[in-house]
Amino acid sequence: LRWTCKSTRAVARELSAAGHPASDWLVRQLLYDLGYSLQANQKTTEGRQHPDRDAQFRYLNARVSRQLRAGQPAVSVDTKKKELVGDFKNAGRAWHPRRHPERVQVHDFLDPTKGKAIPYGVYDLTQNRGWVSVGVDHDTATFAVNTLRRWWTAMGARAYPRAKSLLVIADSGGSNGTRLRLWKWELQRLATATGLIVHVSHLPPGTSKWNKIEHRLFSFISQNWRGRPLTTHAAIVQLIAKTRTAGGLQVRCVLDRRRYPTATAISDAQMATIRLRPQAFHGDWNYSIHPPQR
Repeated sequence: LRWTCKSTRAVARELSAAGHPASDWLVRQLLYDLGYSLQANQKTTEGRQHPDRDAQFRYLNARVSRQLRAGQPAVSVDTKKKELVGDFKNAGRAWHPRRHPERVQVHDFLDPTKGKAIPYGVYDLTQNRGWVSVGVDHDTATFAVNTLRRWWTAMGARAYPRAKSLLVIADSGGSNGTRLRLWKWELQRLATATGLIVHVSHLPPGTSKWNKIEHRLFSFISQNWRGRPLTTHAAIVQLIAKTRTAGGLQVRCVLDRRRYPTATAISDAQMATIRLRPQAFHGDWNYSIHPPQR
């Protein structure tokens, strides 16, 4: 066999039954001599890439550079992996007295009395500061933009008192997807409330792992709570808020108990009121939403 999931002991039994007596040690040695070893799957195949993938990254980089040179805020946003709340296993290991690991549930079934946690984050590219709203309902565009609004009210407006625009870097899908009407509708409400021009650039499809928030904020949150069951929403908020790095990262976290219905439709008439300005290059990925003229 060129490939098998059988153990060396099982292969030895098969060989012996076929008239070739062999021990599992011999099978193991032969496999090693032939250049084989036990290996797990490796994620390397990304599938077909968009032809403008590289061009979009270059455009996005130039847009961020212009925004930062002008002293204007630029943020990266995304939803972190949703978490079950309760005494469930959390990946990683933490220090405990020897032979006394923390006991957790054998099966990861949603506890209806505790629900789930939906962390949506905003990462400030200039300040190296993060904001996370932990939702309890649904990951919708309204929830995403409300997180942006809360970040701006609590942190952004103070850090950028002379800001006239805000650049938002987001993935192409999820609650901040390129085709989501509710996302643009809620961004218009944000622009109207703050007076900011909201510039948006989306990462090309299939490239969400390159979003800055993933490796500058979310990865450190995962490290901070590794091996610790996320027993309550309060514990999740505290663990996120205590995330720090040697590079100076600081995070604020709040619990958002509001309800966010999933069946919110935006009509053509409502879309027509959005002051949307697509950019010349890939207007579906790069656009600006302006506040009302005053």
